[in-house]
This record gives sequence, structure tokens and C-alpha cells, in this order.
Amino acid sequence: MELNLETPALLLDEARMQNNMARMQERMNLLGVAFRPHVKTSKCLEVARRQLALGARGITVSTLKEAEQFFAAGVDDILYAVAIVPNKLDHALRLVRAGLRLTLLVESGAMAAEVARHGLEHGVCYDVLIEVDTDGHRSGIAPADPLLLDVAAALTGGARFKGVMTHAGSSYDLRTPEALAAMAEQERSRCVDAAERLRAAGHVCEVVSVGSTPTALSARHLDGVTEVRAGVYVFFDLVMAGVGVCETGDIALSVLCTVIGHRPLEGWIITDAGWMAMSRDRGTQKQARDYGYGMVCDADGNAIAELAFSQANQEHGVLQWTGDIVDLAARYPVGSSLRIVPNHACATGAQHPFYYVLPQEGGVPRKWERFSGW
Repeated sequence: MELNLETPALLLDEARMQNNMARMQERMNLLGVAFRPHVKTSKCLEVARRQLALGARGITVSTLKEAEQFFAAGVDDILYAVAIVPNKLDHALRLVRAGLRLTLLVESGAMAAEVARHGLEHGVCYDVLIEVDTDGHRSGIAPADPLLLDVAAALTGGARFKGVMTHAGSSYDLRTPEALAAMAEQERSRCVDAAERLRAAGHVCEVVSVGSTPTALSARHLDGVTEVRAGVYVFFDLVMAGVGVCETGDIALSVLCTVIGHRPLEGWIITDAGWMAMSRDRGTQKQARDYGYGMVCDADGNAIAELAFSQANQEHGVLQWTGDIVDLAARYPVGSSLRIVPNHACATGAQHPFYYVLPQEGGVPRKWERFSGW
């Protein structure tokens, strides 16, 4: 494929993306739960619109800037799935007053009380979920911790306790279908247990929200769950392929780069896509196959097994030839194109201001803007 683009350029395969979105939505429909995709992966209005058109019910965001951008585009049901802190409450207040159905997240009694105080002071009532830790991966309150009931009790006046949310991030470290299914069940059962404890204490627990891409694609049932969240599934990446929930042929994102030089004695090809184009994420290091800074492909997206992307500077990618001796300058001359498939789609996407979308029907790529920052 000949793409006359200035590089490095972020490419998005529309057909693969659409297949990935349909696969996840169909699975959620089959499991009988609402799906609230996490848009931090794409940070792109066009992508979110397609997710909603397929049946998603609201979205999940990781920044209030995302909430603001998507609300301005007409999405009015948004979960901000990072524990709120005092210096962000005024921003949340502006969004709520503008009409956004914004749900906040807390994981401490102090912050629950602060949210309630802020809401009461400003004449609003914030909807709030409590983050539950179901795998020791990151943050949240353990389902059996007495603190869970105390936090719910603090959400009165200017705040309303709405439910519980968890994220089984440790699923990214798993490799087998059996382990993934077990983690999906652990995520489900522990979050449901937390909800049942809260209900037994007299709290209305409307929402039981779980999710990660690996567990969403591995759960055998979701009894007691009301909604699932997942994000990276929309593009997939090499880490997800290493986990085993997709094939490399499902990955919709790649970075087009250009050969800018050679070091014949070292067997190097130098490109214009360093870690600023790919990110420093080396997530495949812990997996069976370490792709360095990404999987090297030809201009059509076919993997080149003999090229390893093991070194990167800010604006230079150093590809190491590992095959039989060849004339690298003749095979990959200066000015020729290569593609790099990313380790982590979210991190690589964050390095670029827009996608060049490769249409399903072929033809000239379209440009879709994405945003970044906070």
C-alpha cells in the first residue's frame, strides 16, 4: 500500500476496528449486561460514536477533559473512573451544572465526605461509585473491609451512593484461557459480594461495574453485574495478543515510519519513529515474546520476522536485522516505508494528534482527530 504521508503517522485500520467493536458488543449482549466502553484508548469522537451506535450505554473516561470533550459532542452519560480529588471537584461541578450525567468514583471516607460537602455547598447531588479492589492490582477497598460501609454512609446530602466498580488489571499478566476465566470470575464474584454487603447494610446498590479487556472477553457468566467496561479491545495491541485475547491480525493500530539510514556493520536500519512515536511502553518484556518497541512490518502490514525493534531514541528507531546477511540498503532503501505495531495502543495513540483511517472500502485515508492532556 502506497501512502503518501509525512511520517511518523498513526494508522487505524477501519475494518479491524469495526470487527473488534462488534465482537465485544455482541459478547456483552450475549452475557446480558450493559456495556460502557472506556474511551481513554481512542480519545476520539468518531470512534466513540461507532461504539454507541453498536449498543454501548454511556462511556467511561479517565480524565475530566475527556468528559468535557465527549459531553460537548452530545454524550451525556459518563463515568469518570479515576478516584476524584478535591482540586477536580469544581470542574466536575461545572459539568454537572451543564447537564452531564456524571458519575464520580471514591475509595476513601475522607474523599466521600468531601464530595458530599462540596455538593451540598454548591446545591448539587453527585452520583458516586465506590472503587472495590478485587485483585490487589491497584486501588480500591477490599470487599470485606469495614471501610466499605463507612464510605457508603458518608455519601449523603450532596452525594448519592450509586454502586461499586472494580478493574481486574492483573488480568494483563495472565496467559491462558483458564487463568483468564478464573480472574474474570474473581472480579465478578468479589464485586458482587461487595454490593451484597452494602445492600445488607441498607444501602441501595444500583450499579455493579466490572471490567478489563481480558476479563470481558473471558467471563463465562456475569450474574449480579449490571455493566462492563473495557477500552483497549477497540484497537487491541501486542500485549493483548500476548495475553491471548486477540491475534496480531486483529490489531487495528500501527505507526507508519520511513527508513532514514543504515548501519551495515551493525545490521541496523534507522527509521524516523523512535520512542516519541511509539511511547516507552515495553509491555511485552514480561511475555513469551518481547517485541521491543513494537512489531516491525512492511508497508502493507505484513510482519518482518528478521527485524527486531530493540533500540529507540527520541526520534530514531533502530531496527536490528537478525536474518541471513543481506544488503539492507538495497532491500530497505532510504525513503522506503515500514509499519510498527504497538505494544500498548493507549500509550502509542497518546503520542499522536490524529489517526489516518484506512477505509474498509479502500481509497484515500481519512483523518480523525484525537485529543490528549488533562
